[in-house]
Amino acid sequence: MAPDFVYCPRCGAPLGERVTFGRLRKACRYCGFIHFKDPKVAVAALVSDGARVLLVRRAVVPRAGFWALPAGYMDQDELPEEAAVREIAEETGIDIHLHGLQAVVALGGWDERRGILLVYRAEPVSGRATPADDVSDARWFAPAEVPWDELAFESTADLLRQWVSSLPDR
Repeated sequence: MAPDFVYCPRCGAPLGERVTFGRLRKACRYCGFIHFKDPKVAVAALVSDGARVLLVRRAVVPRAGFWALPAGYMDQDELPEEAAVREIAEETGIDIHLHGLQAVVALGGWDERRGILLVYRAEPVSGRATPADDVSDARWFAPAEVPWDELAFESTADLLRQWVSSLPDR
């Protein structure tokens, strides 16, 4: 989690704490600045190609070495859909077509980052699964091959269980 401001980023005065907008927040008594701790927004895609799903092995903390959906943080100037397409291409070399928002889950469980994860359904359009950016492996898995014991996050497991149960003949 980002450290709290000690001094006002607008005027440089020491910040105090006061209840504002229903919560105790850091605020400047001189210029009126209020420090809102905004959540991080990340995007992910459950990319499926028939009865295969694309997973990446994380090369960064948290949960480095574990498998997850390809995902990453939105930039300030991006729409969520643009960020999802960009992140999946950056991490896997796969260009995707989005089919809509599948879920919004908590991005938490570890103190350094808090926020929301927007998860989209997607299919591959082009490219070959090649690890890049902050992943060490990118691979397609059939339902029976999913490394259930090596999944990075419970939300990944939940989304994959939903995917498996939605497949025909299941």
